[in-house]
Amino acid sequence: MAAEIGCEEVAAECLPQDKVDFVRAMRDKGFKTAVVGDGVNDAPALAAGDISIAMGAAGSEVAINTATIALMNNDLRRIPFLVQLSKSTRAIINQNFLFGIFFIFVGVSSAAFGFINPIVAAVLYNVGSLVVIFNSARLVRQGEHLEPFITTPEAESPAQRSTVESQPLGA
Repeated sequence: MAAEIGCEEVAAECLPQDKVDFVRAMRDKGFKTAVVGDGVNDAPALAAGDISIAMGAAGSEVAINTATIALMNNDLRRIPFLVQLSKSTRAIINQNFLFGIFFIFVGVSSAAFGFINPIVAAVLYNVGSLVVIFNSARLVRQGEHLEPFITTPEAESPAQRSTVESQPLGA
């Protein structure tokens, strides 16, 4: 898999402490680290990384609680989307902040100099809040182009199959 994605350095079959040591070594070299894992043995490494991503909601509870981000499935192809979504979110937060400051400054100044009365200023304040909400709502549609993650029976472990098969209909 490392050759397919162009990864030059691989460490496999590691104990949890080896994973932590590897992450710390990368951080000591000045790299920003993102650790991706799903099991109990990944939790210490997840805690050691700059950012950590727990894969799969059915993963280890310890890994999910330790990670900065918990994804709902095990599809590694979603990680680039996650990075893009975080950049978009940050940009929208900045837009909303700047709009809010500008809107409040203009509204207070206009009311102070008598250009608008206080009731109109109060209505405009609510309009400004709606602009921020609708600007943020643009994020909801992101990711719709991604194909849905569908697990195949051979990709699931026997424990996962037996859990799914033993659930009654409608559960």
